Amino acid sequence: MKPDLIRNLRARLVRVILYLCLALSLSAGAFFFMRYVTACWQLTSLPGVPPEYCHSNVEKSFEPSALTVTGTPVTPIPSEVPAPQVQLPQWDGGSRINIAFFGLRGGDIRDEGCPACTDTILLLTIDPMSKTAGMLSIPRDLWVAIPGFGHSRINTAWTLGEAAKLPGGGPGLAMETVSQLIGVPVHYYVQVDFGTFISFINLIGGVDVYVEQRMVLDPTGSGQDHFVLKPGDFRHLTGKRALAYARCRDESQGCTDGDVGRARRQQQVILAIRDKVFDPSEFPKLLAQAPALFAEFSSGVHTNLSLEDAIKLAVLAKDIPLENIKQGVIDNNMSVFANTTLDGVPASVLRPVPDLIRVLRDEIFTVDGPASPLAQGEPVSLMQAEGAHVRVTNNTYTAELAKRTANFLQAQGVQVTEIGVPTGDASQTQLIVHSPKLYTLKYLAELFGISSYQIVMKSDPTASVDIEIRLGEDWVGRLPDGY
Repeated sequence: MKPDLIRNLRARLVRVILYLCLALSLSAGAFFFMRYVTACWQLTSLPGVPPEYCHSNVEKSFEPSALTVTGTPVTPIPSEVPAPQVQLPQWDGGSRINIAFFGLRGGDIRDEGCPACTDTILLLTIDPMSKTAGMLSIPRDLWVAIPGFGHSRINTAWTLGEAAKLPGGGPGLAMETVSQLIGVPVHYYVQVDFGTFISFINLIGGVDVYVEQRMVLDPTGSGQDHFVLKPGDFRHLTGKRALAYARCRDESQGCTDGDVGRARRQQQVILAIRDKVFDPSEFPKLLAQAPALFAEFSSGVHTNLSLEDAIKLAVLAKDIPLENIKQGVIDNNMSVFANTTLDGVPASVLRPVPDLIRVLRDEIFTVDGPASPLAQGEPVSLMQAEGAHVRVTNNTYTAELAKRTANFLQAQGVQVTEIGVPTGDASQTQLIVHSPKLYTLKYLAELFGISSYQIVMKSDPTASVDIEIRLGEDWVGRLPDGY
């Protein structure tokens, strides 16, 4: 064989061997990379437990101990309601789906007091068949039954679930608590920390909101970055400013209505994000930023949504018009301020009025409004159809005020069946509710100008009336002439 031919054959053989080695190396690298990504995937929930090597190069995350907001140890209180066991749900793509959104403060417990307490709680519902959706905001200070732990603020459910290492952890207990309060199943959860929220807003180029009141906000709390929002203006907000706008509840900064006002602003920001993300002119930019968005979501967003379901929801949400999205907030008409003691420390909480909350629930979570057949119609007709028995009691120094008021109410169609014995003089009128006659309660509250703290829930199936009106001095000058 000629020397040149032998050299050519050897050269070809070397190239083939090199190519095979390179191919094997790339295949092995791809295999191990995909195995690591699959085993250590954390953006969405997958079955199984991640191997130990997934955590070898990651700083250990905060694991809350059994602490309340004030840092006082909590002993779980036995309950007949078992702790939840959460499994990854399977969505058929056509049924109504409910998702709980939780906003966590994050950070060091020494700095924040309770980084695993849910500062924001919002329940989202989507109905693929009717192409409708709804948002219901839940105050963080609502005093509710937490399964397995007795009563506490609803924002501590996540912390208690994590500390007790329950099946499903903090998300599972928080979902079960919300479901028990509202009376609907909660299929999924999404948890976002504030740092990720800021980064996401910045990555989409900020959001535009319509300002309804004058506000002076300071995103950093340093006094060096404050800005003023004037009513009647659309303002473009970057990440930190959008967070400050959504979280503010300090009246000195112009943020009125406390948690209720804050919940409404949070919903406003969510809709502003929706408008920005689904804007056709913005979508190509977001597509180009996909790697950065993925990085942010991996570190600061946790959910039990599968990737497939998340994509289906995004496509579905894009086709739901704004006018088909109902909004609601559990406000001060559906909860009553109350004082209690948490681990020996005085605390202010909001006690819910379940029947009123579930009327709002029906308005948001059903296509045709409240589920009751009496839901449609004028307030007077609804009140009359309910047939509630009412007692009127005079707690003023004005003679025969109860009798005159009873005559006035009967002329409106109210069934006044009793005149009560005075219980003492009072400056304000109260409604004492013995049974859930919701339309009568709503009608009387509006008629007498009653605030939530003037409504007292005293369930008593043996009572001879459904509602008692205890007249106060505030009603004396408001009774119409002729009665």
